[in-house]
Parts: sequence; C-alpha cells; structure tokens
Amino acid sequence: MNAQPVQVTDSSFKEIVNKHSLAIIDFWAPWCGPCLALAPGIEELAEEHTGKVFVGRLNVDENPMTAERFKVFSIPTMLIMKYGREVDRIVGLVPKKYIEALLRKHLG
Repeated sequence: MNAQPVQVTDSSFKEIVNKHSLAIIDFWAPWCGPCLALAPGIEELAEEHTGKVFVGRLNVDENPMTAERFKVFSIPTMLIMKYGREVDRIVGLVPKKYIEALLRKHLG
C-alpha cells in the first residue's frame, strides 16, 4: 500500500476496494474548501497507516458515476470499505482523530 493517497477513478474504484481488506476513499473536488482543509489529514492517514489501510481520493467532478452509485450528495464524504463493501461513511469536515477511531474499529 502507498504512503500517499492514490487517485481513484470510476474505472479503478471497484478493483481497488475489492483488492484491499480495508480502504478509505475520500470523495472530493478541487473547488471544495472543506475538502481542501481535509486533504492534509488524509495524506497523514495514508502515511501513518501504510500497509494496513488503503487511502484513496476520488474527484467527484471527474468521476461522477461512482459518486452517484454511492449516493454521495455532499463533499467531503469518506467511505470506509472492507473487501468492497461499505462499512462506514463520514460526511463533512471532521477531525483526523474521528477518522482514525472509525478505521481502528474496522482494523480489528
């Protein structure tokens, strides 16, 4: 797994989330202020959880099909996926500690 978030697309989403036991995908857009504020925390999570959690980012403007499929109506939204299945969802700008707590819940 990578120490930096990986760009996820409509065409790569399914393969990526099915391949990893635990993944968090950040749905974002470059014009979204809260998304930009969240980005450093997402980068830190990728670095701190290398080898345990796949961290990806999906630009909803460039990849609307996946956002629509998962009914992502506001951003930032983070989906926590286990073997391709959504197990948790975080909507909005939240502290990194909150995201980490949810990830720990699913790591065990």
